Amino acid sequence: MPRTVSLPLTCKLALLHVVVIALANYTVQFTGNVFGHHFTYAMFVFPVVVLATDLTVRLSGQRTARIIVALAYIPAILLSAWLADWRIGIASGTAYLTGQLLDISIFQRVRDRYPAWWTAPLVSTLLANVIDTYIFYSAAFYRSRDAFMSEHWVGLANVDLVFKIIIGIVLFLPAYGVLLAFMQSRMQRHQSRITPEDH
Repeated sequence: MPRTVSLPLTCKLALLHVVVIALANYTVQFTGNVFGHHFTYAMFVFPVVVLATDLTVRLSGQRTARIIVALAYIPAILLSAWLADWRIGIASGTAYLTGQLLDISIFQRVRDRYPAWWTAPLVSTLLANVIDTYIFYSAAFYRSRDAFMSEHWVGLANVDLVFKIIIGIVLFLPAYGVLLAFMQSRMQRHQSRITPEDH
C-alpha cells in the first residue's frame, strides 16, 4: 500500500522539482564536446527529477506524484524564464509536464505487470526521457535566435538523450534501488514503533 505523504513533504518535493528544473534550464545554455559530439550540461541535472518522481510513485502512489508535478509546473516555468528566457521556460514546462505525467503512468502500469524493483523505473525513465528531450529541444531551439542552438539542436538532443539513458542506467537506477530500500526500511521501523500503541 502506498503511504500518504504529508502536505509539508509534498511541498518540499515540489520545490526539489522546481530547483532541479531551473538548474537544468540554466545549464542547458552551456555546451561541451565529447568525441566530436556537442552536449549540454543539463543532461547531468534533469535525471534527478525522474528519480524523485519514480520514488514518489513507488512509495506514495500516482496521485501524490501528480500533485507534486502540478505544484512544480508554474514555478518551474517562471524561475526557468528568469534564469534563461521565456521560450526556454515555456518549452521546459511543457516537456516537464508531458514527460513526468507519462513517466508516472508508465511506471505504475509496468510495476503492476512486472514486480521486480528495477523494471518500472527503467522502462518509464527511458520513454519519459525520449518525450521530454525532444519536446524541450524542439520547442526551445527550433529557429531560435541563438544561431548555434538553432543549427545544432537535433544533434544536441540526440547526444543528451543517449547520455541521459547511460547516466540513468549506470547511476540513477542503482541510486533508486538504494534509496528505495532505505526508505522502505525506515517506513517499516516507523510502523513497527507505532503498531503496539494502536492495540
